[in-house]
Amino acid sequence: MDRSSMARWMTIAAAALAISVAGCSSTGKKTETDQTGATGSEFHEDSSAGSASSQASRILQPVYFDFDSFVIRSDAKPTLMANGKAIQDNTKWGVVTCEGHTDERGSEEYNLALGERRANSVKRYLVDLGVPSARLATVSFGEAKPRAMGHDESAWRYNRRVDFTVVN
Repeated sequence: MDRSSMARWMTIAAAALAISVAGCSSTGKKTETDQTGATGSEFHEDSSAGSASSQASRILQPVYFDFDSFVIRSDAKPTLMANGKAIQDNTKWGVVTCEGHTDERGSEEYNLALGERRANSVKRYLVDLGVPSARLATVSFGEAKPRAMGHDESAWRYNRRVDFTVVN
């Protein structure tokens, strides 16, 4: 490739980059035609709506686990007691799902099984506290949905958890 062809391709690449960057930028201001408050994201949920699931996600706190364990830690028990009371007090929430998660260590199959054991352990604990079993479901995501990115204990400790979601 001669020098002029290379310069031409570089110019085209630079122009394409400039156009893509300009097309993705946003001022965040509403225009006269946008009076709805839309943010441009199809995934945005209006937090002011106060839906049961958004309310539950603010109230129900995750619980964390030790490495390679599904045993409820003593520091998680007060959190689970508060979560159990909130679930019992808010019958409009419907089914609450206990989502088991792991860190990245171990095979995918092992981590899915460990996540399931963690979710089931939390469900059993909540049932023992008086939450009706019919209001609780479990699922395991294994290592698929990390809360913290990283490859050391400072990230892994936040990924070994059970989160709670509500299905209305």
